[in-house]
This record gives sequence, C-alpha cells and structure tokens, in this order.
Amino acid sequence: MTITRFPKMDKTAFSTASLFDPSDEKQYWLSKTPIERLEALEIMRQIIYGYDPTTTRLQRFFEVTQRT
Repeated sequence: MTITRFPKMDKTAFSTASLFDPSDEKQYWLSKTPIERLEALEIMRQIIYGYDPTTTRLQRFFEVTQRT
C-alpha cells in the first residue's frame, strides 16, 4: 500500500457541532473496509510526520560478531 499524494480536501463537507453532541465517527469507520481504514491511517501518519514513503527508508547496518 503506497500512497504518494495526499487526497484533495472537500471543503464543503465540513459542519460544526457541539462537543456534547453524540459523534457518528465510530459508525463511519465501522462502515469502511479494513483496507480503507489502513489507507486512511497511513495518509494521516504521512501528514503528521511529514514524510514520503517512496524516498524514506530505514538505514540498514550489519555487525559482524565472532561466535565463541
């Protein structure tokens, strides 16, 4: 699952509500498939940590040890 571009934001889909109103977020995410949830999680992670998964890699290192 590689996502290289952030999705466009639909600014007409916003609404305001009181913090005391019951939320429908749980129902929304339960209606999505597990793959859609993981894709949304990866997009949020890329936005928060600001990285491009196609260029950012973990550095590999090797250490040679002697067995005794």
